[in-house]
Amino acid sequence: MTNYVQVGNLQVTEVLFQFINEQVLPNSGVEQTAFWDGFDKLVHELAPENKALLAQRDALQVQINEWHKGNKGNFQFADYKAFLEEIGYVEPKAEDFQVETENVDAEIAYQAGPQLVVPVSNARYAINAANARWGSFYDALYGTDVISDEDGTEAGKGYNPIRGNKVIDYAKKFLDQAAPLKAASHKDAITYKIAESKLVITLVNGETTTLAEPEKLVGYQGTTEQPTAILLKNNDLHIEIQIDRNHPIGKDDAAGVKDIYLESAITTIMDCEDSVAAVDAEDKVEVYANWLGLMKGDLTATFAKGSKTVTRTLNPDRVYTGVNGDTVTLNGRSLMFIRNVGHLMTNPAILDQDGSEVPEGIMDGVVTSLIAKHEVIGNGSYKNSQKGSIYIVKPKMHGSKEVAFANKLFERVEDLIGLERFTLKIGVMDEERRTSLNLKACIREVKNRIVFINTGFLDRTGDEIHTSMEAGPMIRKGEMKTSTWLTSYEKSNVIVGLNAGLQGRAQIGKGMWAMPDLMAEMIEQKINHPKAGANTAWVPSPTAATLHATHYHEVNVKDVQKGIVSSEDLQDAILEIPVAANTDWTREEIQHELDNNAQGILGYVVRWVEHGVGCSKVPDINNIGLMEDRATLRISSQHVANWLHHGICTKEQVEESLKRMAKIVDEQNADDPEYLPMSANYEDSVAFQAASELIFKGYDQPNGYTEPILHKKRIEAKAKQKVNA
Repeated sequence: MTNYVQVGNLQVTEVLFQFINEQVLPNSGVEQTAFWDGFDKLVHELAPENKALLAQRDALQVQINEWHKGNKGNFQFADYKAFLEEIGYVEPKAEDFQVETENVDAEIAYQAGPQLVVPVSNARYAINAANARWGSFYDALYGTDVISDEDGTEAGKGYNPIRGNKVIDYAKKFLDQAAPLKAASHKDAITYKIAESKLVITLVNGETTTLAEPEKLVGYQGTTEQPTAILLKNNDLHIEIQIDRNHPIGKDDAAGVKDIYLESAITTIMDCEDSVAAVDAEDKVEVYANWLGLMKGDLTATFAKGSKTVTRTLNPDRVYTGVNGDTVTLNGRSLMFIRNVGHLMTNPAILDQDGSEVPEGIMDGVVTSLIAKHEVIGNGSYKNSQKGSIYIVKPKMHGSKEVAFANKLFERVEDLIGLERFTLKIGVMDEERRTSLNLKACIREVKNRIVFINTGFLDRTGDEIHTSMEAGPMIRKGEMKTSTWLTSYEKSNVIVGLNAGLQGRAQIGKGMWAMPDLMAEMIEQKINHPKAGANTAWVPSPTAATLHATHYHEVNVKDVQKGIVSSEDLQDAILEIPVAANTDWTREEIQHELDNNAQGILGYVVRWVEHGVGCSKVPDINNIGLMEDRATLRISSQHVANWLHHGICTKEQVEESLKRMAKIVDEQNADDPEYLPMSANYEDSVAFQAASELIFKGYDQPNGYTEPILHKKRIEAKAKQKVNA
């Protein structure tokens, strides 16, 4: 039974109440009684407005459904758009403006580079992500398919020198591109030295040379005659050439180079949302405690690695001697955002006086900001923001009124915990249709605190399907990426952001590379993100961050952004609904689509519901591992729900596919002793029933979101596990 403490008009779970009082409030500059009194008032001011905004979402969806029903077989785009304008779904055009955000860190305002998203509920992952600011290029290449396994280059168990030589050759070619020498190659270097504030390289033929662009030398470690590290900079990203002639790799390198480290994950989003399964106070305290450890710099994670016990901590800053003898200090950790949940969800961690759950987004806003204040006022071991800012990503907002509400929430939080106005910065995720169509108006509502916009294919497609559920059967999921609405949405996001003045003040981001094992393909394709004018993009791992960093050395995003001068209005193209022109798919094609969706849904849901794992690598129908979170689940479940609604498939077909795929997922998890097979008893499997509900009740889910069903089923599974313990 959960114990609650009465706090004014609120009932706060004892575990959360004690955590905040004993670990968060001390030394925060906020007095305990004043905090709880202010929090109580804040909730009762803002919760009704939060509820009204959600009711508006539902009302708009009902109107859109009825319009499509009434115009079935007679769709006229002009009438459709006029209708959306009439009901306020498409907002009036926003007047021109420029954002005015101040005190933004260089990692956001100026540096272009990869961005990690990681569940903050997992301390080990969170620390690894923070430490992914720097990564070994040699390791990233050696351990992935960027280096092929052909001609004796297989990775194997021990070190393969043939593969190692390929890695070194690849890395030095990269150096030749990012920091070229005058009329020479880094592969011909036999010594690196510093002389007269320049990098002097002796070549294998006895000649000396220097950098083609001497200003790319930033500093070094060691001595000028025998440096142990050379620090270079290209396109505002750093490269560290590490030298050690006694190292197993360095001893065989002509110049003694043992590794090349790249500045990799410039920023990281510590996630409380899509990659986290936090359904009650116990879960939320775990999330908040890890965020507190990151902000204070004392978070640790201990785990077994083979026969050893390993403890991870946050990396210190990196210190060098500058070319002029001064000290150069670089951040050893990624700049951290915290992603709060959106406006939809509530959580039983705090109840109102009538027993209803308090909006979780309001709770997150208050608690994560109070925690981050410790870093701002100097209570932490390290600095996250050199500018004294706190960076919060706010997801799943629909239109400018919801963004304005987030701004009001941030103002109230700043007042409650004693922060100057606009200390809290906001990242607005452009992942819902109403936000895409009205992005300029959304940005205007937070023009003094905006630091981030991005596009997200998965959630955005889920909303696209659900919003137009009654318009007709949707195209196959694999065809979405080339659809008119999506390509226009991706392009419009960059244009709108740049026209609003985000360059030099904020990030314009692109979505996740979802296949963590296919790094060669990522290297080939993800360069399109910086080429599109995005100064950050999501990657699934620290290794992927190091590899993706090479794209920002190849492409100067500042120059790309300056070249994007456009007044193009893509709203009409974004409104093009991806309804299938014809539905003459074969039975085999329909079955393949169902099986692929069903396997992804089940593989993810079983981990979420039974184990509380919010982000998983799930093999698809072709046995390719895909990073799955609630966004991928949303698109898959909505796609099947759409086809079911329009008779492309039957309920019996979907049920058969789910049961057959459940057996495959069970086989994939057979080596996990804690795994509960779904196929042993479909009716008794909470996970299988959750997956089924996501499809068969998908039409009725608010905006097609998966959270309400997942949270309900996770709570059910936890209760069941306690009974069986």
